[in-house]
Amino acid sequence: MGVVAKRSSMIFYSGSEDHFSHRVRIVLAEKGVAVDILDVSADEHNAELADLNPYNSVPTLLDRDLVLYESKVMMEYLDERFPHPPLLPVYPVARAQSRLWMHRIEREWCPLVEQIQQGSKKDAEKARKELRESLAGISPIFEDMPFFMSEEFTLVDCCIAPILWRLPALGVELPEKQVAPLMDYMERVFARDAFKVALSESEREMRS
Repeated sequence: MGVVAKRSSMIFYSGSEDHFSHRVRIVLAEKGVAVDILDVSADEHNAELADLNPYNSVPTLLDRDLVLYESKVMMEYLDERFPHPPLLPVYPVARAQSRLWMHRIEREWCPLVEQIQQGSKKDAEKARKELRESLAGISPIFEDMPFFMSEEFTLVDCCIAPILWRLPALGVELPEKQVAPLMDYMERVFARDAFKVALSESEREMRS
């Protein structure tokens, strides 16, 4: 009788080029979670996913009977379910500040990425300019701390890193001399073992 391969109790439906999926994959890798990652392309109909998620969208996380389909909720759930290493600060004030930074990334940068990817040529160029200027504006904060407003790698970095990784693919060129602290930050984050493990083949090709 042959050996039957069992699925992990946790299944992650992921978009191989989707930065929201990428951020959750980073958390999974940082935590060393045993998970089956199933790639679902944007134009592919996945009946199993459609049954689980009313929006039929990625990312979607299935953990036994629990189904999550919002990336920030997934990230915080994983951080609580697998406490080591912690990816949010211990103290309530610092945790709230981290959540606020994640909210700002969602409100300010993620729409610009979407506009570059899906908008008209004019709208995409405008979004590139806004994203470039915004990133240049935050560069000085990395002079004092190795990670985003923190001495430790956090969920905020998990949200930012996938966008920074995609800058060449998005056609966003940073003025390297003016953003040296940000470039150093990118180098630190991209060198993390978990970040490398979390990359899909499509994402690896974005900077090859």
